[in-house]
Amino acid sequence: MSNEQSREQTTRVKGKAGSIDIPPQECVVIGPLDPCTIVIFGASGDLTSRKLVPALYNLYLNDGLPKPFIIVGASRTQMSHEEFRKSLRYSYPDAEKADLSRWEEFSASLYYKPVTYDLIDSYEDLATFLQELDEKHHTGGNKVFDLAVPPHLYPVIAEMLGKVGLSREREDGKGWARIVVEKPFGRDLQTALELDQTLHQSFKEHQIFRIDHYLAKETIQNILMFRFANAIFEPIWNRSYIAYVGIIAAEKLGVENRAGYYEHAGVIRDMFQNHMMQVLAMIAMEPPSIFEADLVRDEKTKVFRSLKPLAGGEQEDNLILGQYGPGTINGVEVPGYRGESGVNPKSLIPTFAMMRVFIDSWRWRGVPFYLVSGKRLARKMTRIVVQFKRVPHSMFRNVLGEEILANRLVLGIYPQEKITLTFQTKYPGARSCLRPVTMDFSYDQNYRGPTLEAYEKVLLDCIQGDQMLFWSHNGVRLSWSFLTPILQECETCGDRGERLHPYDSGSWGPDVAQKWMRLIIDEEE
Repeated sequence: MSNEQSREQTTRVKGKAGSIDIPPQECVVIGPLDPCTIVIFGASGDLTSRKLVPALYNLYLNDGLPKPFIIVGASRTQMSHEEFRKSLRYSYPDAEKADLSRWEEFSASLYYKPVTYDLIDSYEDLATFLQELDEKHHTGGNKVFDLAVPPHLYPVIAEMLGKVGLSREREDGKGWARIVVEKPFGRDLQTALELDQTLHQSFKEHQIFRIDHYLAKETIQNILMFRFANAIFEPIWNRSYIAYVGIIAAEKLGVENRAGYYEHAGVIRDMFQNHMMQVLAMIAMEPPSIFEADLVRDEKTKVFRSLKPLAGGEQEDNLILGQYGPGTINGVEVPGYRGESGVNPKSLIPTFAMMRVFIDSWRWRGVPFYLVSGKRLARKMTRIVVQFKRVPHSMFRNVLGEEILANRLVLGIYPQEKITLTFQTKYPGARSCLRPVTMDFSYDQNYRGPTLEAYEKVLLDCIQGDQMLFWSHNGVRLSWSFLTPILQECETCGDRGERLHPYDSGSWGPDVAQKWMRLIIDEEE
């Protein structure tokens, strides 16, 4: 093997004792995984065919699944094991580009069991079927239940699993059971508490995995490493050096075929309660004493607890809501939100929101955090902007004037997962002229090993029992405690229509939001 080939196939890690070469394959999973059965409720649905099964298949290609493993699809549709396997193969996304060379051996572990979600006899049949498969394939009684179903079925399925004993775990730690719940986790504080209470009747907290696939993106995961593993950043990660933080998740798409859901949710429930709040917590949290799931989630919970409430007059100054109208995307005319199929022509549902929030803590007091998300914006982009303060004294005022651009750190999540840092240098030549330059780092730079997509990472963490990237019940409660008063005030106030600002599709949101948007969007964008 040549030196170049060796470099491509290993990742060098340096430590006190020197350097070690780790094959990239070992970055997928460390150590043996417990054999298990993965049960997917809603197996005939879109989420299963587009996301879950492709994610599991890619894990299989990269040796990221336990040996042995079984995947059991469960839904109301009547079909055989073979019909289930064929339906997944024919609906596989981008099948022409995907590597399906090992699909046949993978699909041999796919099974199907029809289930009526609200019928106890159906779950007793499922329990018997899983027991038979466990004895045949020796999966140790370990089970992951993934609820890829509409939210109103979460409590129904969880309760039924508990009644037939499928949620029980053995005291010796073998024969574990875990339940995976997709978002949205409730629609306000009260419904979230009710769902949590129902889940805890059958499952203990360590068994519940409240999924947020945003947290499995590489850049999001690296926030904590970037902050706490680099001594040059953590000492200045506070109100003394940072002017503001911006977090934006912009989409070009409209509601597409999700109008039925979106008309009852809106942008705050759809994006803020989960994705935006989690990213905020990772940027703002204090360092845990040890990098362990419970301790990390505790520190994130403290951030939610420290958020200053947005109520009454505070909302008017710190919250901007908008709804997209007709416009042009990629040269194509598109309808406004009220013209979308399935949307009320008089709908007052916001498709854009910008919040300015403050964290009342020693580290962050007085620093604004701008949270932005919206549909039909100029382009799809997700990024975190950390704007540092300007230098307190300009020793160059006689030759450069007073204005010197401050340092700017950008953590890019989409379209590229990368980190950029902008700082000042001198132009070559005899005159003293400053120019901003940018250092770029891309996450795929100098890496040739396998990479995990978001769903692959969260499913693997479920199998490993690692809750680091999942919501805790306290985190859910506190985030809803902050957002529910905002939702109640927005949804009941008499001037609701007046506070909903229209914006053209293909723009960067309502005109009234542009003064804040300029803080997050670079001028060339």
